[in-house]
Amino acid sequence: MAAYFETATARAPASYGGMIWFILTLAGGILVFWIGFPDLGEAWLRPEYSHGPLIPILSLYLLLRQLKDVPPVYGPVSRLPGLAVIVVALVIAMVGNIARIPDIVTYGMIFWIYGLVLVSFGWTAGRGMWPPVLHLVFMLPLPAFIYWKLSLELQFISSEIGVALIRVMGIPVFLDGNIIDLGALKLHVAEACSGLRYLFPILSFSYIFAVLYKGPMWHKAVLLLSAAPITILMNSFRVGAIGVMVDSYGIEHAEGFMHLFEGWVIFIACVLMLFALARLLQRLAKDRRPFQEALDMDLSGLGAQAQRAFALQGSAAMIGAVVLTGLLGLYWHAAPSREAALPERSPLVLFPRELAGWSAGPPQRLDAGIEEVLGADDYYSSAFTHPDAAADVDLFIAFYENQTEGEGIHSPEACIPAGGWEMSAISKRTLEVSLPGGAVETVPVNRAVIQKGLAKQVVYYWFEQRGRRMTSDYAAKAFAVVDGVAIGRTDGALVRLITPLRSGEAAADADARLETFLAATLPSLPQFVPR
Repeated sequence: MAAYFETATARAPASYGGMIWFILTLAGGILVFWIGFPDLGEAWLRPEYSHGPLIPILSLYLLLRQLKDVPPVYGPVSRLPGLAVIVVALVIAMVGNIARIPDIVTYGMIFWIYGLVLVSFGWTAGRGMWPPVLHLVFMLPLPAFIYWKLSLELQFISSEIGVALIRVMGIPVFLDGNIIDLGALKLHVAEACSGLRYLFPILSFSYIFAVLYKGPMWHKAVLLLSAAPITILMNSFRVGAIGVMVDSYGIEHAEGFMHLFEGWVIFIACVLMLFALARLLQRLAKDRRPFQEALDMDLSGLGAQAQRAFALQGSAAMIGAVVLTGLLGLYWHAAPSREAALPERSPLVLFPRELAGWSAGPPQRLDAGIEEVLGADDYYSSAFTHPDAAADVDLFIAFYENQTEGEGIHSPEACIPAGGWEMSAISKRTLEVSLPGGAVETVPVNRAVIQKGLAKQVVYYWFEQRGRRMTSDYAAKAFAVVDGVAIGRTDGALVRLITPLRSGEAAADADARLETFLAATLPSLPQFVPR
C-alpha cells in the first residue's frame, strides 16, 4: 500500500489528469477552510493588514522563480510525506472549525498548501519549496490579544523616541502614558500610530529581500531582522515630526491628508532603507556584482513555469488528497452545528445596586471608541461605596459570548497604561474569600499597584471562564480553544476591581477593602457570568 502511494503514474507533459485532481483538491480545501476566508477579508480591510491580498501573489512569484531550478519530474517520486502533511493540516483545520477559531483554520491552510506542494512535486523537489509557502504567514492577522499587547508596546516606544526628537528641537514637551503634552495642545499616540501598519508589510518585504538576496546566510538574517528596528525608528521619527509641525503650525498638520501623506513617506522610506542595507551588505562583502544580480528580482521565464501546472502528474497520493480533503469538507458542511447554547444569564444592567452594605453609583458608560476596542457583548462599570470604607471600589465586568472571534478579552496590563497610569508593582495572589453563610471560595487574582503622578490605586483582576478562574490571558485563550472543542462554549468575562490608595494609607488596608468587596460580589457573579 505504501509503495502504491509513493508511485506516480508517468504521464506525458500534455496530460491534464494531474491538473484536474489538483483543482478538485482546491475545491475541497475551500470547503474545509471556509470560515477562515471571511476573517481574512475583514482583516485585510484594516490598515495594518491591507497588504494581505498582495502576499499570495508575491508567494506565487517566489514559487515560480524557484521552479526554474527544479526540473520536471515524470517518473516515480516519493509523495507520501506530502499526504502526511495534508492529514496533519486537516486535523489542525478541524480543531479550528470545531472551536470556531478562524485563525487556527487559516494556519492549518498554510500547512495544507505545503502538503499539496509536496504531493504535486514529490518530496525530493518539493521539500525545498517552503520559503514561498512560509511567506503566506504574512497575510494572516495576529491573534487579537497578541496584537493589542504588541500595539501598546510599539505606541510607548514610538512615544518615547518621538518625544526625545521633539526635545532635541528645543520644544518643551511632557509624555503622559501615550499622550504627548505640548502645553496648549495634546497629541494622542493612538493604535494607528503604533507602526504596525508599516511593520507587517515591511516584514514581508524584508523576507522577500532575504530570499532573493544572493549572499551569505548571515546577510539574509540581517535583512530579515532589520525590518522591526527600521520600522520602529522611522515611525518614531514620524511621531516626532508631527509633534514639531503641530507645535509650529497647528493641529491640522496631524490630521487628514498630511497625516496620511507622512505615513506613506515613512513606508517608502522604510523600503528604500532595506534596499540601502542590502547594497551596504554587498559592499561590505566586497561583492563586485551589479546590485540587480545580488538582489535577483528577475521576472523572465515565469510564464513558462506557470504552464507546468498543466503537466502535473496524476498519482495515488493526489487522489488521496482529493478524497481526504473533499470528504472532510463535505462532512463538515453537512454535519449539524455543535455550537452549544449559552446558559441563561441576566444582562449586566441588572447587576445589584446593593451588595452587603456596598451601594453602587450610576453605571458608567465608556466612550464609543473605547467600547469598539473593548468589543464586549455586555459590560458593567460602577463605583461602589460603603459607610465604613475609607474609599470606594470601582467594579468593571466585560462579558463575551464568543472569545474565538473578533477582538476578545484585553488584559488590563495592556489597557491601564494607555491612560497614563504606570504599573509600579504587579503580582499574582490566591485569595481565600469567606462568603456570607460560611462558604469559602478560592479566587486567584492579578494584583497591581498603579501610579499616575502622586495618585496610587490598587487593582485586582482575573478572567472568569466557564467555571474556571485564571490570571493569565494566554491560559484564558487556550482554554477557550479546549472548551470550544469539548463543550462548544467559549464565553467568559474579565472582572476588575480598583480602589484608591489614600495618602498615608497602608497597602494592606486597600487590599482588605478589595477583599471585603469581593466577598460581597462573588455570590451575584454567576447570574451574569454563567459557569
